[in-house]
Amino acid sequence: MSLSVAIVPVTAFAQNCSILMCNDTHKAAIVDPGGDLGRIRQQLEAMNATPEKILLTHAHIDHAGGTAELAKTLSLPIEGPHKGDLFWIQGLAQQSAMFGFPPVETFTPDRWLNDGDTVTVGNVTLDVIHCPGHTPGHVVFYDRAEQLAIVGDVIFQGSIGRTDFPQGNHEELIASIRDKLFPLGDDISFIPGHGPQSTFGQERRTNPFVADKRG
Repeated sequence: MSLSVAIVPVTAFAQNCSILMCNDTHKAAIVDPGGDLGRIRQQLEAMNATPEKILLTHAHIDHAGGTAELAKTLSLPIEGPHKGDLFWIQGLAQQSAMFGFPPVETFTPDRWLNDGDTVTVGNVTLDVIHCPGHTPGHVVFYDRAEQLAIVGDVIFQGSIGRTDFPQGNHEELIASIRDKLFPLGDDISFIPGHGPQSTFGQERRTNPFVADKRG
């Protein structure tokens, strides 16, 4: 395996912050550092990982709240999400107040991501898939070699992301899942933003929101 993955639950929302480490170089990307930065740093140390960047699937507070502080303290560039989430980044302070999170700083990503882009973690390359619906700028990170996707809040085991937030779109979300993620293959494992891992095949069979139509 070229990639090691650790999941660190952060914030009161138990958001799955993922640490992706290239086993060849021990360089790591921190995906969705929503908060509890001490836990994230402890996991990096336990893996003997050298953080090289922050990757964001989208800019809701439980996924992006710790980004500015972590980027500043560790001198890390921020890649993602898609620019459709700019208004969510600009509203991080309002989000933190609304949901009772500690005050956070806003930030500007060093690189906005688009569908078809790639990002690197050490020697590992991940595909970027734009999957709007939960938020307009949501992206998914996909490791073809490991058959692993980091899907944020697009899809969960047995459920899908909420679309009742500003600029959410239920039809777009369903299309993102069925037209962009499921075609990757039934064997693809995914790490969601909350809850346990699953596979696209399992969700095609059992997820009441997006399962294949029968009969």
